[in-house]
Amino acid sequence: MVNYAVDPDLLGPLVPHGTELDSHQGHTFLSVVAFRFLRTRVLGIAIPLHRDFEELNLRFYVRREVAGELRRAVVFVREVVPRRAIAAVARAVYNEPYVALPMQSQVKGTPPTVTYGWHGAGRWQRLSARAVSPATLPERGSHEEFISHHLWGYTRQRDGGTLEYRVAHPPWSIWPATDVQVAADFVHLYGPAIAAALTLPVSVFVAVGSQVVVYRPRRLHVRKTAA
Repeated sequence: MVNYAVDPDLLGPLVPHGTELDSHQGHTFLSVVAFRFLRTRVLGIAIPLHRDFEELNLRFYVRREVAGELRRAVVFVREVVPRRAIAAVARAVYNEPYVALPMQSQVKGTPPTVTYGWHGAGRWQRLSARAVSPATLPERGSHEEFISHHLWGYTRQRDGGTLEYRVAHPPWSIWPATDVQVAADFVHLYGPAIAAALTLPVSVFVAVGSQVVVYRPRRLHVRKTAA
């Protein structure tokens, strides 16, 4: 998880209707997150040769209050997976912004050194980091908890609407990271405006991960107001 503090005005046009940008200690964040799906099922079905794969995503953070409940959530700007069928299913079910590129990953040692690579713009690109010290659960209210623990997701629709879906997983233990390398053409993936904001990360850490359940999405019915 490679995290950047950015100007909230950069993300304003991407915020799904019915939600608002979330922040932590006055800062708004974009995160580049690389991880592996293992033993994946889609709508309860295990698809042969499509159960274990890498993903790279760019996400930011929003919130929505529902009957006194504060739902802190993620919004994906772009998600990269290695197989076209995975991207097609994700676009069809969740209307998420998936693309397919060749990918690879490597996890070595304890604590691990993790490397994720993808092939785009005519070359291999990568993120890598070495985890240090024992992995610990982040403190409540900490920066690490804010980045790593969200139980909701929202997706902007082409017609201006919003999909909401629930995510279930326990809090993830976190390793601090060192020897961080970001060798990436973010202009190719995200465009020049966002790429210009992804220059110097404010934090990098490695998460242990866990079983995750992503529930079926539902469309929000939010009353729009006119100026």
